[in-house]
This record gives sequence, structure tokens and C-alpha cells, in this order.
Amino acid sequence: MNQGEQPLPIPRPHAGGAADLVHLAPDHPGFRDEIYRRRRNEIAAAALAYRDGDPVPEIAYSEVEHDVWRRIWRHLGGLHESHACRAYLEAAGRVRLPHQRIPQLSEVNAVIRPMLGFRMLPVAGLVSARTFLEYLARDVFLSTQYMRHPSRPLYTPEPDVVHELVGHAATFASPELVALNRAFGRAARHAHDEAASRRIDRLYWFTMEFGVVEEAGRVKALGAGLLSSFGELEGFERQAELAPFDVDEIVETPYDPTGYQQRLFLAPSFEKLALDVIARLEEP
Repeated sequence: MNQGEQPLPIPRPHAGGAADLVHLAPDHPGFRDEIYRRRRNEIAAAALAYRDGDPVPEIAYSEVEHDVWRRIWRHLGGLHESHACRAYLEAAGRVRLPHQRIPQLSEVNAVIRPMLGFRMLPVAGLVSARTFLEYLARDVFLSTQYMRHPSRPLYTPEPDVVHELVGHAATFASPELVALNRAFGRAARHAHDEAASRRIDRLYWFTMEFGVVEEAGRVKALGAGLLSSFGELEGFERQAELAPFDVDEIVETPYDPTGYQQRLFLAPSFEKLALDVIARLEEP
């Protein structure tokens, strides 16, 4: 930390039972895999022990975990070139994640923090949407560090290190995307009730997670949820309804985080999306 900075309290997600720091649902790919469950608990314990100001814990990823990362990149690399929007591609080119191994959060922070001030700090698991968004106002992205189950390398039922780094890390190397992240953080911090928080969360979901924009007559992905998912990125134009981008409609639209999105909101450009979102978030 810089001199004068105050340590941030890192939120503690709801844990599982006494033996499990991480709760896995019965339909989770790793539910019956004791080795995977133990690994998830190890990584969660490292995050729970972390205090802001300490070195970000480094995870000794196994060869199996690195192999999952490599397999995902073999599928995603070409898809990014054809399906990702220009803002993401330019930012990703500045961050330059390695494709042959999982980078540590500390490595990524060493690249992104000097650029625009953001850093990624470890969290053991899912936190509330409001808590997650509020930390964006502090230039902090709360990131998991575990890898998805190797039996399902192209799928994860909750955000993992692939989603966090492939989908989100690049956004902190783009002035425009950083401005959006900070605007979401400020709005979440000042939300006056649960209904307002829910509207902000939906707007984040359909832009930063599943935003799509037009570029040169083609539909391109902006959202981290699309950019980190081989299956959904490859087929979202065929599988989802592409509705016109309308902030008023978006904030009233519920979403299902457990599967491919059935409806996406297509903005006529990244610039139009950014202007409309920030204008809405800055409304009194």
C-alpha cells in the first residue's frame, strides 16, 4: 500500500460446514470429488487468512490446473479475435495474460495497478452483489483464485480464476472500462435501498458481465461472462435473443446466473453503452 492508505476489510463469504470452507451444491461437477473439495478449501483458507497490506497469497497451482487453463485458452484465443469487442482486445493486449500457465494475482496487479490504479484482491467465494460492487469504488476487484473442475474445463457454475482473469483483468487496463467500474462502485455505495441495489446489479450483469455491442456491422462481446466462456461466446448470437439496448428495460430485467443467457441487450456501440450506463448510474 502507499503511505497513508488505510487497509481494506476483505469480506468473508458464507462458509460451508465445519469441515468445508466452501459449499458445493450437489449438482456441482466437483461435489463428489474429495480431492477437488480439499483443494477448494485450501485456496479458500488462503483468502480468508489474507489481510489487506499483506502480500497477496500465491497459489501453487498443480499441473492439472495449469492444463485446464491451457485447454481453455486453446478454445478461447481464436474466438476472442473474432468475437471480442475492440475495447476488450486493446486492453487485453496491454495486460498480456500468459496462455501456458495460470498467473498469480500479484503478477496481474503488478501490470494493472500502475496503469489506472485497480488491483485484484483474493476472496474465498461469492459475496453479495452489493458488497462486490461497492469495492469497485475503492479500485478493488474481489477475485476468486480457484480453478474449475477438470472434468468440465469449459464450464463453471460460479466465478473462478479463469472468469476473473480472462474476463475481468483486461478491463482494468482500459480508461473507459475503469470509468465504468468506478461508476458502478459509486452507485452501489450510495444505493438507498434494496430495490436500487438490485437495479444496479442488473445493469452490471447485462453490461460488464454479458454486454454486447455492434462494431462495423457485427455483434461483439464486451462482458466478462461471455469472454471467459467458450461455449457461450461461440454461440450467443444464435442462442440468445438480442434485444435493443435500453437502460430502463435492463434495470427491470431479472437474470439467471446458472446457465447460458436467453436474452442480451445489444448496444449500437461501446461508446453509446458507456455513456448511457454512466448517465444512469450518476442520476441522483
